[in-house]
Amino acid sequence: MKKVAIVQSNYIPWKGYFDLIAAVDEFILYDDMQFTRRDWRNRNRIKTPQGLHWLTMPVLVKGRYFQTIRETEVQPGDWAEVHWKSLRANYAKAAHFAGAAPMIEGLYQEQFTTLSALNRRFMEAICFYLGITTKLSASWDYELGEGKSERLADLCRQAGADVYISGPTARDYLDESVFADAGIGVEWFDYAGYPEYPQLWGPFEHGVSILDLIFNCGRDARRYMRHVK
Repeated sequence: MKKVAIVQSNYIPWKGYFDLIAAVDEFILYDDMQFTRRDWRNRNRIKTPQGLHWLTMPVLVKGRYFQTIRETEVQPGDWAEVHWKSLRANYAKAAHFAGAAPMIEGLYQEQFTTLSALNRRFMEAICFYLGITTKLSASWDYELGEGKSERLADLCRQAGADVYISGPTARDYLDESVFADAGIGVEWFDYAGYPEYPQLWGPFEHGVSILDLIFNCGRDARRYMRHVK
């Protein structure tokens, strides 16, 4: 029984995002959707002694009002150096920083033109580190139809899915009957109930980048996720 999830790419996403990847057989990056500002596509949070801090990747948006995530370009500049220095400054004392740092620093030294390509590269590297073997694909690998639920169901059909795994926020708009008509089941992913792990800087916070978990727990990070074996 093949399970598929279809989600927009995020920048260094939180642990729940990677747990969803691990829970399915194919994870389709849905970057043909419109880019939205002040969202998770190009930013995420880390912990610091002063509290939560946003790492925001600058992208070209001026005059590009309806561009998709796939079309969104990374703005040239020193943002990668700034992000890495911030990570190093705030996690150098974490138990597993030294072991994971070379991989993460290497990613920040690579060159990227588009947001989608950058997000996917980071995701692939982190999946490899965590031992997640799920197939990563993109919505443009398939033909795209019309209609919000219809398009998702058709992507699932083309991917050979038996079950579509969706995040809980989609309950507000997803038409499950469209999937039923296509012979595809729908299951809802539950992000609740993750255990706490050793973490620096004040009260525990679940909603931070996966890098927080990796730097603090290393390859034992999977112990704090439900679907990463």
